[in-house]
Amino acid sequence: MQEIVGESLARRLVAWGVDTVFGLPGDGINGLMEGFRRQREKLRFVLVHHEEAAAFMATGYAKATGRLGVCAATSGPGAIHLLNGLYDAKLDHVPVLALTGMQETSVLGAHYQQEVHTTHLYQDVASYNLMVTNPQQMPAVVDLAIRDALSKRTVAHLTFPNDVQVAPAAKDPYRHVSPGRPPMSAATVSYPRLPPDPQELAKAAEVLKAGRKVAMLVGVGARGAREEVLAVAEALGSPIVKTLPGKMVVPDDHPLTTGGLGLLGTAPSEELMAECDTLLMVGTSFPYGKFLPAPGQATVVQIDVDPSLIGMRLPVAAPVCADARLALRELLPLLTHGPDRSFLQKYQGKMDGWRSEMASLVDPQRSPIAPQYLMGCVDAAAADDAILTCDSGTIATWSARHWTIRGDREFYLSGNLATMAPGLPYAIAMQHAHPGRQVIAFVGDGGFAMLMAEFLTAVRHELPIKVVVNNNNSYGQILWEQIVLGYPEYAVRHRQPEADFSTWARGCGAFGVKVTDAKTLPGAIREALAHPGPALVDCDVNPDEPPMPGKIKYDQAKHFTEAFLRGQPNKIATLATVARDKIK
Repeated sequence: MQEIVGESLARRLVAWGVDTVFGLPGDGINGLMEGFRRQREKLRFVLVHHEEAAAFMATGYAKATGRLGVCAATSGPGAIHLLNGLYDAKLDHVPVLALTGMQETSVLGAHYQQEVHTTHLYQDVASYNLMVTNPQQMPAVVDLAIRDALSKRTVAHLTFPNDVQVAPAAKDPYRHVSPGRPPMSAATVSYPRLPPDPQELAKAAEVLKAGRKVAMLVGVGARGAREEVLAVAEALGSPIVKTLPGKMVVPDDHPLTTGGLGLLGTAPSEELMAECDTLLMVGTSFPYGKFLPAPGQATVVQIDVDPSLIGMRLPVAAPVCADARLALRELLPLLTHGPDRSFLQKYQGKMDGWRSEMASLVDPQRSPIAPQYLMGCVDAAAADDAILTCDSGTIATWSARHWTIRGDREFYLSGNLATMAPGLPYAIAMQHAHPGRQVIAFVGDGGFAMLMAEFLTAVRHELPIKVVVNNNNSYGQILWEQIVLGYPEYAVRHRQPEADFSTWARGCGAFGVKVTDAKTLPGAIREALAHPGPALVDCDVNPDEPPMPGKIKYDQAKHFTEAFLRGQPNKIATLATVARDKIK
C-alpha cells in the first residue's frame, strides 16, 4: 500500500520512540488516523472523551517520563479544545507535540466549515508552529518540531490540511524554482547536560561560605538531584525549602527540609525566608515574590539550566547556568568550611512543631469530615512508590501539607497555569507510562465534574487508577480568595445536596463508594486502593474548612474580618472551623 503523509507522520513518531498518542478523531484528521492505524502495532492511540483531556494526558505523560507527550485533535473546535492542556505544558516546561487537522488547501480562505487557522491560534503557545502544505516537507518537519519541543522543553505544533494528509508521501507536486531543497533530517537529538562554569561556581561558593544564615529553595528543576541537594544543604547547614512542583525533590520527613513555601507552604519556611541572609535557589524561578527575602536582605546564588530565568525574581550575586545535579556535585567540594548550624537547628525545632500541628488536624473525630483527614487516610494507605496527581484549589493545600514524599513517591499538579481538572487526565497518562505503579488522582468535585467522562476512559482502557474526590460542593479556593480580599463569598457554592460521583463510577463498571462518615473512610480508601481495576472514593468534606496560610499576616486577618462584617454567609460554621483548627 502506498505510504501517505499520515503514515509518514506515524512512522516518524515511532522512530522517535513515541509509543502513545492521546486524542479524539474527527473528519479533519482522518488521514492522520489512517496513518496511526497502519502503525497500530507500535503506536497506541488512546481514545479520550474531550480534547482538553488529551492535551492534559500528553502533558502528564511528559512530566512523569521526561519524554515527548503527543496529542491529536481534529480541525477547528477540536484544536481549540487542546489549548488549555498545551498551555499547562508550556508554562511547566515539558515537551509536547500537538497534531491538528486543517481544511483541504483548495478551500482555505473561503469560510469553509470549521476553518480555524490554528497556526495563528497557536502562535503564543507553540515554539515550533507549522502548517504542512507539501508532502516533500515530510518527514523532516516532524523531526524539527520534535527536536524543538525536546530541546526547549515546550510545545510544538503541526497542522495538516485534509488533502495533504492523504497525499502520497513521495509526491512532488510543484516545480522547484529556488536554490533550496526540501529539509533533510533524522530522528535524533542530543541531550548534553550543561556543566557549570568553574568561575561561576567559585563565585557561588564564595558567596555561600560568607553567609551566616543560609537557606536553599529548590524547585522541580532539581528533580533527580536529591542526593546532591541533601549533601550541599548538609555542608551549608542550610534548611531546604521546596516549591510545590518541587515537592518530590527531597522527602518530607527529612530533618533538613522545612517543606513548602507560599500560601500552601509552612510557617517555618515563610519565617526563615524573612530571616536568611543568603539564599541558594536551585531549579526554580519561584513566582510569588512576597514570600521571598525582601530586596537587599539576602545575597542570592541561583542555579538554573535556563539563563533567562536567572535573576527574574531577585538580584542575583552569583548566577550559575548549569544542570542542577552537575552544578551541585561540583559545588560540594568547595564548601568545606564547617558551618554554624544554629540557623538550621532553630528551624528544625520550628518544623517539629509544625508537623505536630498538621498531624493534629488529621482528626477522625470531626464532623463534617475534615479534608485534612481525607488526605491523611490516603497518605497512610498509599504505597511508598505511589504517584499522586492533584487538581488546583484547596485540594492542592491538603496535598501539599498531608501527602508525604517518602521512598519513591511522586507528586504532580499544574504548577504555573494552576488550571482546574488536570488531576484525572494526568493519572490516566501516568498509569499508561507506569503500568506497575499505584496512581492516585486527588481531585475536587469542581475539577472532577469538568472532565469526569475521562473516568470512563480509564475503565475502557483497563487502567487501574484510583480517584479520590474531595467533595465540598463548592469552589473552595475561590471562596477563600474572595474572603481574603475583604468581600463576602459569592457564587462559589453549588446547591445542596452534594453530588454522588460514586454512582457514576459504578455506572462505568468500576468500583465506587460514597463516604459521609469518618469512621468508614479508612476502610473505603484501603478497599479502593486494593481493587484491581479503576476505583473512585467520593468523600463529603467540611465545606467551611478554609485553606489557612502557614503564617497569617495582618492584612489577611483584617480583610477576613471585613468580609464577615459585610455579610459573609456561613460565618458561624467557618468561624467554628477556624477556632477548632487553632485549638487543635
